[in-house]
Amino acid sequence: MQKKISTSLVASLLLATTNLFSVESLEPITVTSATKSEQSIKDVTSNVEVITKEEIEERHFTTVSEALNTLAGISVISNGGLGNSSSVFIRGMDSKRILVLIDGIKFQDPSNTSGASFEHLIMNDIERIEVIKGAQSGIWGADASAGVVNIITKKNEEGIHTSFNSEFGSFQTKKYGMSVSNKTKKYDVGLTANRVLTDGFSSQVPYGDAPDDYVKNGYRNTTVNLKGGYNLTDSDKISANFNNINSLAQYDGTTPNQTKRSDNESNLYSLAYNKIYNNHDIKLKYDISKFEKEQLEASNSWEVKNYNGETQIAELSDTISYFDNDKITIGINREQTDVDYIKGNNAKNDDANINKAVFVTNTNIFNDLVITESLRRDDYSTFDTSNTGKIGAKYYILKDLSLFGNYGTAFNAPNLIQVLNPWGITNPDLEPEKTKGYDLSVNYKEATITYFENKVENLINWENSQYQNIEGTSTLKGYELAYKKDIFDETFVNLNYTHLITKDADGYKLERRPTDKIGFGVDYYGINKWHFNVNGEYVGNRVQYAYGTHNISAETGNYTLWNSVVNYDINKTFSTYVKVDNLFDKYYQTIDGYATAERSAYLGLKAKF
Repeated sequence: MQKKISTSLVASLLLATTNLFSVESLEPITVTSATKSEQSIKDVTSNVEVITKEEIEERHFTTVSEALNTLAGISVISNGGLGNSSSVFIRGMDSKRILVLIDGIKFQDPSNTSGASFEHLIMNDIERIEVIKGAQSGIWGADASAGVVNIITKKNEEGIHTSFNSEFGSFQTKKYGMSVSNKTKKYDVGLTANRVLTDGFSSQVPYGDAPDDYVKNGYRNTTVNLKGGYNLTDSDKISANFNNINSLAQYDGTTPNQTKRSDNESNLYSLAYNKIYNNHDIKLKYDISKFEKEQLEASNSWEVKNYNGETQIAELSDTISYFDNDKITIGINREQTDVDYIKGNNAKNDDANINKAVFVTNTNIFNDLVITESLRRDDYSTFDTSNTGKIGAKYYILKDLSLFGNYGTAFNAPNLIQVLNPWGITNPDLEPEKTKGYDLSVNYKEATITYFENKVENLINWENSQYQNIEGTSTLKGYELAYKKDIFDETFVNLNYTHLITKDADGYKLERRPTDKIGFGVDYYGINKWHFNVNGEYVGNRVQYAYGTHNISAETGNYTLWNSVVNYDINKTFSTYVKVDNLFDKYYQTIDGYATAERSAYLGLKAKF
């Protein structure tokens, strides 16, 4: 039994990166965020990777960004430990250009200039994480010029199910979680809750100093997800979803030991109706994403800052199946974003932006050839109308050999805070970014190589105390290699390598993006009930400029990290694990002046009923 389970695990990991068929012991891997309709991964032309539930459960990631960092083409930096501001880069394009969805609900705070708050996305009973790389505005609109990260929580399964998990470890870290669900032929309902608490370590530390010499910055996070559905008939279903993330993070101010705090809460609501009629799959949904953030410097209560952002999206779409395996999705969308912020005692500003969109995505399958086309038109109340599109093709030369490529255009509109700028200088002339990008890939069995290139006009950047467009075209290009293979009996390896070249319009390298990055891992299942994993990464040269200049102030790359996980199945109900991060206690910083964790160990226990 253990051998069958481990084989299924690794097969699922292979499927996620090599677009192969499933083995008999697994359901086929499907993807929903590539075309807004469910597809087998083998029929997706986009450059896509899927982090499966098996990998999540075996590796015991704490945050979503930790899991994303294991993929080719993705790097992560952070201003300290858990809960401190993090940035995720897809092919060198940062969080501001990545659309993040939780069960299809937009997790994009319009009052946050840094994009989605990855630092507050902890693991919460996740089924899979879909990562679609490259310009996706032709399908999803603005915020998707770098790609899409769709976090999908687990479906409720037939019958009553419960689970519990706990973890304790370094920095006085504690994790607790539970889930309970019930599904019948008529309805399903499920509740999950996870809580993370840690004393942490000082976030801001001069390079070379030990974090223990400074005041610790703690963090707490409670994430709750409630989802359910009711089958009106065999072809009519209503469903609802609620996701709440409540967190409190401490961080350093302009100097170490100047402690500030950030109190954050996000609430995501979704109500949907789904109708299957002949060859039509009709969906009507209404989503609300609400974000509230209060920032406070403990020694100066007058410096309280409140940022509130809200997005409401109403969408109607119809996926029509025609011929044998072809699909076309057409839809209309209305999105309204609102921002309200208070700085100090008096200043208050608010504004709104309304976008109306129409989109169409078509997929045709001709034996060994798959072609996908997407078109979208967005009409913004504060910006000009935008027309974006995407075309992709995949051709199976042989069963184990395929070629695929994509070309897309993207539109990244400034958010209201970037334009209004509560720091004192408004910039109504700020223009949207426009991106053109393509990628070409070859997949042979367990190996994939991809070349990519993106050109961005009017790149938005922070300069001279305001957000400004960098005139001209910035270029981000490079290649990715990914390989996963069972090299010996019950032994599996996975490797990936990314080489990235970035230049702004003046020819300067974009900062905080590593030129080279290697990810590696080995899994061994040869001993009954045990699973051993060693994984890590090498991060190459990465520059950081002095404020407001192109003078290199620091290089934060050229280091290798090793981690390890040991899992043990006690019985059918209980399992335990030990996880050690930064195994060799490497000293490094991802951002100059901000600390990272030293060697740390964690012990966990899980139960499923």
